[in-house]
This record gives sequence, C-alpha cells and structure tokens, in this order.
Amino acid sequence: MDRVSSFDEPLKKLLGGATAKVMAEHLDLHTVGDLLHHYPRRYEERGKLTALADLPLDEHVTVVAQVADARILMFNNGRGKRLEVTLTDGSGRLQLVFFGHGVHKPHKELLPGRRAMFAGKVSVFNRKMQLAHPTYQLLDASDSDEATEAVDGFAGRLLPIYPACKQLDSWRIAKAVDAVLPSAQDAVDPLPASLREGRDFTPLPEALLKVHRPQTKADVEDAKARLKWDEAFVLQVALARRRYADTQLPAAARRPVADGLLDAFDAKLPFTLTEGQQKVSKEIFDDLATEHPMHRLLQGEVGSGKTMVALRAMLTVVDAGGQAAMLAPTEVLAQQHHRSITEMMGELAEGGMLGGSDRGTKVVLLTGSMGMAARRQALLDLVTGEAGIVIGTHALIEDKVQFHDLGLVVVDEQHRFGVEQRDALRSKGKQPPHLLVMTATPIPRTVAMTVFGDLETSVLDQLPAGRSPIASHVVPAKDKPHFLARAWERVREEVENGHQAYVVCPRIGDDAEEEGKKGKAKKKAPEEDPEKRPPLAVLDIADELREGALAGLGVEVLHGRMHPDEKDDVMRRFAAGDVDVLVATTVIEVGVNVPNATAMVIMDADRFGVSQLHQLRGRVGRGSAPGLCLLVSEAHEASPARARLSAVAATLDGFELSRIDLEQRREGDVLGQAQSGVRSSLRMLTVIDDEEVIAAAREEAVAIVAADPELEHLPELRTVLAALLDKDREEYLDKG
Repeated sequence: MDRVSSFDEPLKKLLGGATAKVMAEHLDLHTVGDLLHHYPRRYEERGKLTALADLPLDEHVTVVAQVADARILMFNNGRGKRLEVTLTDGSGRLQLVFFGHGVHKPHKELLPGRRAMFAGKVSVFNRKMQLAHPTYQLLDASDSDEATEAVDGFAGRLLPIYPACKQLDSWRIAKAVDAVLPSAQDAVDPLPASLREGRDFTPLPEALLKVHRPQTKADVEDAKARLKWDEAFVLQVALARRRYADTQLPAAARRPVADGLLDAFDAKLPFTLTEGQQKVSKEIFDDLATEHPMHRLLQGEVGSGKTMVALRAMLTVVDAGGQAAMLAPTEVLAQQHHRSITEMMGELAEGGMLGGSDRGTKVVLLTGSMGMAARRQALLDLVTGEAGIVIGTHALIEDKVQFHDLGLVVVDEQHRFGVEQRDALRSKGKQPPHLLVMTATPIPRTVAMTVFGDLETSVLDQLPAGRSPIASHVVPAKDKPHFLARAWERVREEVENGHQAYVVCPRIGDDAEEEGKKGKAKKKAPEEDPEKRPPLAVLDIADELREGALAGLGVEVLHGRMHPDEKDDVMRRFAAGDVDVLVATTVIEVGVNVPNATAMVIMDADRFGVSQLHQLRGRVGRGSAPGLCLLVSEAHEASPARARLSAVAATLDGFELSRIDLEQRREGDVLGQAQSGVRSSLRMLTVIDDEEVIAAAREEAVAIVAADPELEHLPELRTVLAALLDKDREEYLDKG
C-alpha cells in the first residue's frame, strides 16, 4: 500500500460497518487519516481519579472514578426499580442512575471500590449532579474479558480520553485507533526539511504514536508541539497561496476624483468623521488606487461607523466610473442599508431624477421578493450603469444580474456568507472587482490570521461621539420570577419617558403542527429531559405582553415569515416612533438603527451565542439616552449557559467577548462556513492560545509561497494540501 492511500482507506474496511457508520455520521470521521487526526481531548493518569466537582453541566463527559456505594430502589408499588450508584474522586461525588432492565449488569459489576471510566451527559436532579444511564468500562481486575482487554489496550500510565458522542464511547474510539495506528508510519510530512531541522521537531509518524499512546506527559507535549505546527503551517500556506494568486490578478484602479460625488457627500455631512474612520478610509482608498484587487476586512464594534466608511469607498468607485454592490445577509438589513444610505446621501442618491444632483447617482435595492416591475427596472439600471450603487441580498448573485462595470463588492456580516457566494458576486465584474468585507463581530488577531487570512485587516475601535453606554443585567426568571416582573416595569418606564424598546425571542411561534411532530419525536426518546420546553416565541410573547405586563402600549411583531412589505412597514413605523415595543426574532440583529430605542429584553437569552447577544445589545443606546439590556434566562445558576450570560453582562468590550465566545465554542463553530476549506483542519490548534505558533507559521508560509508559488519543489506539502482541500475547496483558493 502506498503512503497516501493507507491514510485514504475507508474506515469500514478496518473497523466494520456499524462502528464506521457511527464515526462518519456523528464524528465526521471517514478515513484512516481522519481517525489518526482525531486526537485525545485530554489524558487521565492511571490510578488518579477525575475531579468530579469541575464537570460542566449539559455536556457529554468521560470520567475515571471509584464506586463509593450502590443501592437498588423500588417505585410504582414495586413495579419499577432503579439502581443508584455514587461515584467518588476522594472528595467530590457524582450520582449514576440506571432504570428498568438496565439495572442488572451494573448492579453486578459496579461494586464499592471498583474503578472504571464512565461516559454520559451531566445533569442536575434534586440539586445533585448525575449521569443518567451512563456507559462504563471497568479499569480494575475483573471476570470480564472485555474489561481486561480494555485495560490491556491502555498499557501506558496515561489513559487517552477522546472527543466522543452518545453513540460511541471514548474507550471504543481508543480501540478503533489501535486498529489504524500502524498506518501512522505512512504519514506524509508536510513540513519542508529546512523548517523541520531548524525547529528540532519530532518526526510526524512518531508524533502520531505519542499523541495517541503516550508513555509520559513529555510525550504528549512533544506530539502537540509538532501537530500544532503542521496544522498552522498547512493552513497558512493555503491562505498565502490565495493571497499570492490575488496579487497576480488585474483590476481597474479606482482613484478619488476632485469635486466628485465623494467631495459633495463629505461637504454635507453634519458631523466630523472619527480619527479611526479617517485612518481606515485612507487604507481603503490606497488599496482602491492599485491595479490588483483590494481584499480588506473591516471590523469594528457595533455602531462604530463601518457603514459610513463603506459608503465613502463606494462613492469613490462611482466617481472613478465604476459601480459598487453591497451584499447583506437578510432582506430587513438590505432594506435598512438602502434606507439609511439614501437618507445620508439625500439628492446625491437621485442621479438622473427630477430634483437630483448633477453629481448624483442612482441607489437601487435588489431583493428576492421584489415585484417584477421594480426588479426589472433595478436590473436595467445596473446593466446600463444608471445605478452606481446597488444594495441587495443573495438575489444579487443570480445569473441574470448583470453590471455595466462592477468595481467594488462590499460584503456585510461576512460570517453569514460562504466564500463561494462572495466569489460568485465578484465574478460579475469585467475584471475582478475590489472587495471590502465588514463584520461587527470583533475578531481576535489570531482568528483574523486563520479565518480571514486571505484579507488585510482594518479595525474601527472608536465609537462616534454621542453614543451612550449600555447597562446589561441577567434576569434569572426561574429562580426569581419577580425580577422578570420588574423587567417589564422597566420597559414601561422607558416608554413613559418617550423611548422605545425591543423584546427578542429565539422562535417565531404559531407552528403547532410542527411542535406536534417534535412532541411525538420526544415521546419516542425517553433519554431527553422531559422538562425541556421549546424556546419562547415572538407571537406568544407579544400576545402575553399586550394582555398583561405591557397592556395599553403599542406592541408589534417583526419576524422572517412576514411579507417584506409588512416588515418594511413595521420598521418604518418603529423608526418613526409610532410603535412602543417591537417583539422580534434576530432579524434586528445587525444594521437596524433606531436611536430612540433604549431598552431591550432578550427572552431565553441562553439560547443565543455570546457574539449574537453582543450584536443584539448594540441595537440600543444608539442615541443620547443610556441603553438597557436585560438577559432573561431559566438556565441553572451553575450552568455554562448562565456563565456565558454573566460574561456578556460584565463587559461591553466586543474583543474580550469574542475571546470568551471562542474559548467556549472552540474553533469549529467559529470557522463555520466563512472559510469552508479550512474547517476540518483545526484539530490540535487553538487559535486563542497558539498565537505565537500561528504568527511564526504565517511568516514561514509567506516566504515559501513567494519563493515557490506552485510548490513544485515541495511535493509532500502539495499532497497534504490536496488531501485537506477537496476539489471544490481548492477552487475557492484559486479564485480571484
């Protein structure tokens, strides 16, 4: 078997169909190489027990512990029985519960004094932490052949604990790893010899053996150091190749024109741009003036004035004879951008119309739900060049949309779009257009280097004058219901003071049939928590508030199932102050700007991510009055969800929150679809902790790609890149 194919061999050939199927479906592991790169999450020392007090709630865990006692309890007048086993680590305790027919085997095996590995989901019952129906593997002498075999498999002092799932325990994954471990000798080494020698790295086959079956903690550290470098380096080479390819593409230089549209716009601005806006604008103008495409990421806090910077870039391109397109993730946001940009530009947005400025241009909106006549006119304005600026949703990407001369693409909230969508719009220019990507989710430097490594980065970290602070508080609705009553009083007080409020819910509601289906599914799955209810819904909460706590106030709803004209009408009336309280889904998350809105109540706040909560909160405090954000949750006080909410309430620093978000969610979610080609490559590297490795790998990668863009002299590196990036993903790296 040659060196590459042993890593490419399907797991079902070695492990059997059932195990391979679970690995593919639940762990995204398909080949020998995938499994060899599925590294242990941590290691337990033989003889030492897991600290039970530190276990995270609602997560699937694997622990090594000792049985303290076990007892069978009867219920339902003796018809039912359950086994309760208490585990100990010497200080803390954890309860296991087994029901019905599942009682006999553990009752026979889990005797006081026995040690074992246990796996299950941590929950709280009667204020005690417990695992219900856990799986387990005995670790001490026993009559069980399976147990003896498992212990023999872990001959070393360190027991590897793998990322596992309910369907496949850590020790079964360890057994599968044993079956493929001989293939580690066939690993293709991606690091150039000069780089390996200069850094005295452990050889790759040895690193794979050490990470899976270490004899000492030093083995683990050696292996990690090597494997982190591989991940960082291969990823940075992929990104460096994309950056290099972009510099080889031609683009039309778009230089500012004296006394043009931009100068006319700047002259009518009622305020002065912040230093940050001026600095970032200069970076963008310098890029636009070059003859290869700009690729720039503009990140900044909620409300830092990114739209203003983007608009000035678009006006520069129109001055230079080109067109600019802004791609927004939702219709509400596209309409909001269109409305705010036309308002900011005034008569300059009415080029060719009666009353419009001689120096003006046309600003058009293009969304999927527009009427045929309006859509036809917008398409005509684009192809003739009559419209200098277009703002739209995914509808901009469709084949029938043609431009006269597309010079700049602005992508708002990049994390909502895949690279493929971004490139589909860029392919509509006569030459590759310039690209400006905006995000209001602050990104730590390391993430910018990994996720957006093909883009230059600009940061807006100043808020414009006049923005008010936002006070944030967690409202524990289950423990202290009177706190929730007080939250609604605060909303009423804000409205009585002439302000407005948002109430945000995770779900729309009015889908009884769908809930019925979910309910049936739940009955068939007894392992799910019966107390878990569906997330709170916009339509239900709006009705409750109208009839109860906010009776007499103008309460309206906004959600994604409404007709676009309805949505636009509600937003216009809310912006005009005709609606007191807007009950909405996350359609208001980004871009919505109503300075008079001062309060926000987020229901079931624990159902949202940290960055999303920060985005939502940014909708209030946009005027001169201070903002208030109340995070309502029924989550248990000791749960990770409540810790997340407390972190959001404690700081307004988006960069700090992005670090917390990343530490809690880990890298897979953060990379998401934004750069679909790199998601699976981060297994050992943690972008928060490994900044030095990433920065050094980037430096090496840039030098190597500059000297050998096609990697002709590094066939092993090409092989590893090809395995990492399948055909579609390789294409996005080669696109302009």
